[in-house]
Amino acid sequence: MTLGELSPPLLRTPPLGGQPVAIIGAGPVGLAAAAHLLERGIDFRIYEAGASAASGVAAWAHVRLFSPWSFLIDPAGRRLLATTDWVEPDADRLPTGAELIEAYLGPLASQEAIASRIRTGSTVVSVSRQGMDRTRSAGRSTTPFVLRIRTEGGLSEVAASAVIDASGTYASPNGLSSNGLEPLGADEVAGRVVHALPDVLGADRARFAGRHTTVVGAGHSAATTLIAIAQLARAEPGTRVSWVIRNSAAARVSSSRDDELQARASIGARIVELVARGEVALVDRFEIARLRPTPSGAGVVIAGIRDNEPFEIATDTIVGATGFRPDLSMLREIRLELDEIVEAPRRLAPLIDPNLHSCGTVEPHGFAELRHPEPNFFIAGMKSYGRAPTFLLSTGYEQVRSIVAWLAGDVAAASAVQLVLPATGVCSTGDAEGAGGGCCA
Repeated sequence: MTLGELSPPLLRTPPLGGQPVAIIGAGPVGLAAAAHLLERGIDFRIYEAGASAASGVAAWAHVRLFSPWSFLIDPAGRRLLATTDWVEPDADRLPTGAELIEAYLGPLASQEAIASRIRTGSTVVSVSRQGMDRTRSAGRSTTPFVLRIRTEGGLSEVAASAVIDASGTYASPNGLSSNGLEPLGADEVAGRVVHALPDVLGADRARFAGRHTTVVGAGHSAATTLIAIAQLARAEPGTRVSWVIRNSAAARVSSSRDDELQARASIGARIVELVARGEVALVDRFEIARLRPTPSGAGVVIAGIRDNEPFEIATDTIVGATGFRPDLSMLREIRLELDEIVEAPRRLAPLIDPNLHSCGTVEPHGFAELRHPEPNFFIAGMKSYGRAPTFLLSTGYEQVRSIVAWLAGDVAAASAVQLVLPATGVCSTGDAEGAGGGCCA
């Protein structure tokens, strides 16, 4: 695609410069943005780094979500699919990631009006304005954006009238150390550290069966993996699991009895039971500082401080489930206004900062809370939460509805933000551990 590519027919040009709106990421929130843009008659392109739409969800396809279908389908997406032979799933069922793709995201992405505008295998490496870096102000708001994109064919640039960054955070995990960095020695044992949410009972079974795994993290992603390994241990002799947390308790998981999402509440109850029965060995108050290979080279020694004393764990595999953080490297030339703590848009941050609360019941918010000094640039979806946890897909859907209404010039609709989320029953205050998106929305 070149800068001069003509817009497909039937959709009007977007607010600036006669160029399409660029959506970064073809996940649930990016596809929802596309559906809303279609309804508004605004042209767009979606740039997806993966080989297909929803490739991020495919990475944890085996995991069952704790939100039912009633929270997982965007209203504009529903209206678009209702014009086809699509059958809407039972509102009360809890799908897996694979079912989310099969029953909703796949059909939505395959609609011709959307499919023809998705560019897969296209990684956005930087966003700027045509002919100006972030220091230039004159004429900035009327100058199109430029996105530099890497494909198999190399680097190219495309223009856009507005940008909605819905690229998510799953590919950017937090470090294992308490200081936010990767532990010293991490490079020496990289093959022994696994990303969050491995398929313990399926494709990755051989990696965990008969071995000792240490799961690091205090959120629902960690809990999901702990439950799976405990189940595997009942069938595979020699399978063990340890659970490392930095604080004295994992409040977000273990204190969720009043959670209105019952599937999420049950995760906490199961973890408490597994620890009590000794099926999960809890190692609390442990701050990781260094990793090194075991003498045989077949495992990892996790070294750090526990109760102000040196402490070590020898394990075969580490699962890093410490949450996620936004990758902001592509946005160096964009004028952002981010909270200095959670790296979320500054006006949104007080609603989600885990140092203040960890509630999933977030106040309604839209374009006004998500705006930046860069006109017509927005971060939406899980990435908008920065390092804060408890993001739900329905939050992202309402975000992009409001953003698209704003881009369309419909200030009244953009401002009429409505968001009803289930309460988590977990509203702790104080130090937050491993902040950054639990699984699953």
